[in-house]
Amino acid sequence: MMEASGDFTESSEPFRLFATWLDDATNSEPNDPNGVALATVDPEGMPDVRMVLLKGFDEKGFVFYTNFESAKGRELLSTMKAAMCFHWKSLRRQVRVRGPVEIVSNEEADAYFASRPRGSRIGAWASKQSRQLESRFALEKAVAEYTARYAIGEIPRPAHWSGFRLVPQTIEFWHDRPFRLHDRIVFTRTADGWEKTRLYP
Repeated sequence: MMEASGDFTESSEPFRLFATWLDDATNSEPNDPNGVALATVDPEGMPDVRMVLLKGFDEKGFVFYTNFESAKGRELLSTMKAAMCFHWKSLRRQVRVRGPVEIVSNEEADAYFASRPRGSRIGAWASKQSRQLESRFALEKAVAEYTARYAIGEIPRPAHWSGFRLVPQTIEFWHDRPFRLHDRIVFTRTADGWEKTRLYP
């Protein structure tokens, strides 16, 4: 098990600590160290969770992209709140994040969409994400149609495809310890910055 760089419980700023842990995960996880469980609720208040890929973060928050017409897109637009949980099994660490979400700017979304592989950009047009699919052939046909439509030149970003930024109100860092006496440190956003608290395991 890899140890944190220094004593993470002494950290006073959560984003630098998160960057260190994500770097460690990049070196130790077999795939998708930026994979994160994203939790939302539907209009009836029923929780929903799925894995997404973190595509950026800074002091403003954690960014991911999706089809706004998908289940998670509709749920996020309805409540504008979400939670995340990163779990890096190789490190025995996890990070939990909760807070409101905001839509990223068109400039951010356009720049990220343009950076995706061409096939992924075609897929964003072809997939009616989360809706019923009558057959695999129907999806392949849609991919072929959009491939032909955008055979030449740039592929524009669909209006229904963009990103969200989770603006954390709390960020909790958890590190496995023997006998389940884990280290848990939670950062809570206040008007004056971040307040740090140690929690019982």
